[in-house]
Amino acid sequence: MNTGLCKIRSVGVLDLAIKDGLLIDGSGSEGRVIDIGIKGDKIEAIGNLNESLAEKVINAKGLVISPGFIDPHSHSEFTLLANPRGESKVMQGVTTEINGNCGLSAAPLIGESREQREGDFEELGIKKRWATFGEYFSILESKGLGLNFATLAGHGNIRASVIGYNDRHPSKEEMQKMDVLLEDALRDGAIGLSTGLCYPPGVYAAIGEIINLSKVVSKYNGIYTSHMRSEGDKLLESVEETIRIGKEAGVPVHISHLKTSGEKNWGKIDALFDLIDGARNKGIDITCDRYPYTASSTDLDAILPSWTYEGGMQKELERLESLKVKESIKKEILIKHPEKEYWESVNVSSVSSQKNKWMEGKSLSYISSQINKDPVGTLFNILSEERLRVSAIFFSMNDENLKRILKKPYTMIGSDSSARSDNGITAKGKPHPRGFGTFPRVLGKFTREDGVLKLEESINKMTGFPAKRFGIKKRGLIKEGYYADIVIFDPEKINDRATFEVPFHFPDGISYVLINGMTVVEDGRVKDVLPGRVLRNG
Repeated sequence: MNTGLCKIRSVGVLDLAIKDGLLIDGSGSEGRVIDIGIKGDKIEAIGNLNESLAEKVINAKGLVISPGFIDPHSHSEFTLLANPRGESKVMQGVTTEINGNCGLSAAPLIGESREQREGDFEELGIKKRWATFGEYFSILESKGLGLNFATLAGHGNIRASVIGYNDRHPSKEEMQKMDVLLEDALRDGAIGLSTGLCYPPGVYAAIGEIINLSKVVSKYNGIYTSHMRSEGDKLLESVEETIRIGKEAGVPVHISHLKTSGEKNWGKIDALFDLIDGARNKGIDITCDRYPYTASSTDLDAILPSWTYEGGMQKELERLESLKVKESIKKEILIKHPEKEYWESVNVSSVSSQKNKWMEGKSLSYISSQINKDPVGTLFNILSEERLRVSAIFFSMNDENLKRILKKPYTMIGSDSSARSDNGITAKGKPHPRGFGTFPRVLGKFTREDGVLKLEESINKMTGFPAKRFGIKKRGLIKEGYYADIVIFDPEKINDRATFEVPFHFPDGISYVLINGMTVVEDGRVKDVLPGRVLRNG
């Protein structure tokens, strides 16, 4: 550890001086004890500030000073309209989110793409409507933001806006319309394209469609990210597809929440690394993110075969009301999941109706025993009664593979969650604890306790690495002239407290969070300020 202090040029009166903390600057370099001076929204000085005046001084002795954490995999486009403070993220030290992942973004919202989101708007009390990112950003900025917001353009939005939720290839004219919508999104400030190739309508897109759109992204120096077609049985084939997209489109590619899902697929980890490492050695620019848990979370109807989604939500519900169709669906599900234990590993995390609130946090196996139905019949019942608005948690991964993925130099940390609060309209159900605990969990369990990562390495995976990867300028490092997005935490106390049983718990050990030079968290409490900004491409 370098404890040397150096005197620096006169900086005048600072707004804030942070004194005697262990600076870990986000680059991966070794930490050093030093002072930091802030003026306005920028870092003004780094060095010995003993002779400098400041309006406010934070004594950070014994604490770590880090760049604000950047969450490269967020889903807050709608929850931040309902509650712009985003407490679940800022209390973790997240100062910037990258949204629009897994093929779903705030825009474009045209035709069926908008219709599909009406349930979200109603549930979150969102009154205003928009079609483009430009319109959405204006609404977001008018409400104010608790943290910085960047976004990808969702392929699902683009496809649904042009051809709906139909299982077919786009015509030449439709492909041109999709290109135009993507270009509009990138001009408005989106930083790339995301796909969700196991969700409708992305599940119906052939690789040629994605390559064509990714070539558009390449022209704007953007990035292509993917929730791949499979993270289990067809994992390796899906990685090969992602690599091919990067190669043929000439675009950087990023795999969302890299995992080996399902016990029978845990043994694919070496082959998975061989594919990614081999591609990188051949010049393919590929990275990934991962959350520090062995359970995933998505909509409960992800269990259904992909053909059931065609035509949108109403058509899907009609299929779930047909005895003949349900029998076909049941056969396919049981072929894929023949083991009884599977139903014990799927927990309902949120429902819309009061009638079924008792199911939240319970497994499908337990719920089926309570209503005297088999698990598949229970699945059908819940989806029908809740009009598909059911989220679930899937316990499908193992700890050893998680640790190996986290250690890879091309893995950054992402929560795969939306910003919420511990009260109000966004505090519903029993969501995955990653929404409140991801970043402190990495620093506590996987860094301090298990020693999977070094502290400087962990912080780089949360700051400098994602900033560089996603083109977030003048953020992600503690550096003079950079924006003052800063986290101050106790390395001996930082830890997650959110659990699957009680997910709405803020972490321990984070003392201060600054965003654009403004203190958002002080003495472990969120302040009523909204200093965040929309960060646009270019």
